[in-house]
Amino acid sequence: MASFPGTDEHPIRLGVSSCLLGNAVRYDGGHKRERFLTDLLGRFVEWVPVCPELEAGMGVPRPALRLVRDGDVLRLVEIVSGRDHTRCIQRLAAQRARALRGADLCGYVLKRGSPSCGMKRVKVYGDTGIPKCDGQGLFAAALREAVPNLPTEEEGRLNDPRLRENFIERVFAYRRVRRLFRGRWTNARVVAFHTAHELQLMAHAPAAYGELGRLVASLKRLPRAVVRKRYEAGFMAALARPASRGRNANVLQHAAGHLKKKLDSDSCAELADRIHEYRRGRVPLVVPVTLLRHHARLHEVDSLDGQVFLEPHPMELMLRNHV
Repeated sequence: MASFPGTDEHPIRLGVSSCLLGNAVRYDGGHKRERFLTDLLGRFVEWVPVCPELEAGMGVPRPALRLVRDGDVLRLVEIVSGRDHTRCIQRLAAQRARALRGADLCGYVLKRGSPSCGMKRVKVYGDTGIPKCDGQGLFAAALREAVPNLPTEEEGRLNDPRLRENFIERVFAYRRVRRLFRGRWTNARVVAFHTAHELQLMAHAPAAYGELGRLVASLKRLPRAVVRKRYEAGFMAALARPASRGRNANVLQHAAGHLKKKLDSDSCAELADRIHEYRRGRVPLVVPVTLLRHHARLHEVDSLDGQVFLEPHPMELMLRNHV
């Protein structure tokens, strides 16, 4: 297994619904292999596969399950027999989610629509027999409660280039922020971290960037535990809002302003043109970012040096070639 450039010897660890890796663990003895996960992303990450139903002892093959609303409670029952597996899955889910909290995961890919692993819009049946797509799988709910800031996504949504890029961006961001607060961290490190993520936060959520900035300005007045909890939660919540084309273009223009005194008129015009073409949807994000990074490095612009926005994830994944 290779490691991404810029990371240490330990690969990124991601949890995943086991069937998405091609493991035959589904109720019908099949799988739902996703080639982006296995053939591309899998070259660089360490997968931690989980199948709650199998691990709860239900076996393969097994009766198909569905979520049923019983008052305010969601129950996981067999479609044909009505046998209730709610307590068994909830107990396993709580135990597994707690264990995963200490497994140094940086993200999790869940199986869309699964009554145990679905992240959102899972079918829930009621008295009418007509399902409403407003549920969440029992394991997914336990996982998100146990590790609320962990980036999670469903495999189906990863077919959307914008959501795919956002998920991988959050995976690497989560790793960085967790490492920031690991061990005996200092206020100076928090300030440096926030400064390095200035452009990235502005592209995702300008208001959240301001709120986090005010938190950083209050470091000396707040308990350390409060700083860590509030900053990590606010940072990850901000990045969970996908950056829009307009906000990205605004950030690119802001960054280009740092180069005005370094570039000749033709280079300034070329950079402005690439940003305008991106804003209009004529070129992908990688085009203006690559040109901006080139000038920033060539002219050693300190204010852009180390800005995570310019390379939030490895270029090998080519995620910005499609957004």
